[in-house]
Amino acid sequence: MKTIINGIIKENPTFVLLLGLCPTLAVTNKFESSYIMGFCVLVVLLFSNFVISIIKKLIPESVRIPVYILIIGTFVTIVELLLKEYVPTLHKALGIYLPLIVVNCIVLGRALTVASKKSVGQSILDAIGIGIGFTLALSLIGFIREIFGTNTITLIDGLSEVLEIGKLKYINVINLPIFPINILASPSGAFLTLGLLVGIFNAIRNRKGRGKLESN
Repeated sequence: MKTIINGIIKENPTFVLLLGLCPTLAVTNKFESSYIMGFCVLVVLLFSNFVISIIKKLIPESVRIPVYILIIGTFVTIVELLLKEYVPTLHKALGIYLPLIVVNCIVLGRALTVASKKSVGQSILDAIGIGIGFTLALSLIGFIREIFGTNTITLIDGLSEVLEIGKLKYINVINLPIFPINILASPSGAFLTLGLLVGIFNAIRNRKGRGKLESN
């Protein structure tokens, strides 16, 4: 459990390690596309860590990176084909950033630093923690950008194609004259939102760290 918590908070890939910023900035204009991208990374990370951890002793050191990329690419392709078949709207919304998970520094980095060195159990727990941390970070950014940038929140739109429920998109969520703040829905809004959240996240972590030092 400690490994999972570390992945979510202490080693959060977005707010602490600042990894995977390409999809973080590109697909977080809507809440739904944000959490779906995070979930896709979680699935790929989980299965690739699992497989790499099992076969790590069979892979020669000289070719391990190409083999890791091949394994990751296999699971990315599976995820992409499933999305394209069952939720084409979301597949289109994620665009080129879905296949780019293959070279996502979060996934490849955990393969090199965790899955190739630790046990299967530890690799799985690490993947769950990092994957959840990334998903929560993207979801928070997407939530803020959509609700304050367009005054809407899209909980389920593309997913309604596969789920037996209707679309859940709420309009005029915040009934205040200053909203929507249009810049948040633009590409520059992604940078602003990310920077603000990184600052808040690290300020909280630093404050807790100082509190522990003072108590000791």
